[in-house]
Amino acid sequence: MTLTQWLPLAVVCSLGAVSPGPSLAMVLRHTLKGGASRGMMAAVSHALGVGAYALLTVAGIGWLFEQWPMLYQGVSLLGACYLAWVGVQALSAARQPSATDATAVPATVDPSPWKDGICIALANPKLIVFFLALLSQFVDPTSTTSDRATIVLTALIIDGLWYVMVALVLSRPRPLGWLRQRESVIDRLTGWVLLALAAGVFLDTFMMVGPL
Repeated sequence: MTLTQWLPLAVVCSLGAVSPGPSLAMVLRHTLKGGASRGMMAAVSHALGVGAYALLTVAGIGWLFEQWPMLYQGVSLLGACYLAWVGVQALSAARQPSATDATAVPATVDPSPWKDGICIALANPKLIVFFLALLSQFVDPTSTTSDRATIVLTALIIDGLWYVMVALVLSRPRPLGWLRQRESVIDRLTGWVLLALAAGVFLDTFMMVGPL
């Protein structure tokens, strides 16, 4: 893959990474609850999930979804269920006392940033559409193994670098203190956004299948 071929790929992956959504909310929550280390763990885990989708894309998962539309619908519904569950957890956290000290790590933090990072990546319907509609445009039958590996690594590394940077910036004392003063508001907003996204996926899938 030449530089002129790679640059559009890097731009597309960058635009996909920086667009706000459940992934940003997840990294924000883990950084808010547990500081830079937990935020970066969630960021790296999320990047691995993105890399998995990129790998499936270059391997031809789009063809599978075309042949078996119910498979795509099932993946979307499972993803929506997980997003709804995370949304409920965020709303529950909003009712708990928040920390106001910008330097202290709260006594209770969300469990397993590794799990949340990769699950949010794999459960995000926006990522499925992104890879099938955009990233697949960079793959054709003449693509070499090296080209396909470049696509996967580009998507993985750009996503990981972006969210690691987000975690590092937000974990600095001043922004972290500002965020922790508004912790319950952020949890509540995150929860409703995730629930709305999950509801939209359920509705789209129902309309795709049609009434029983």
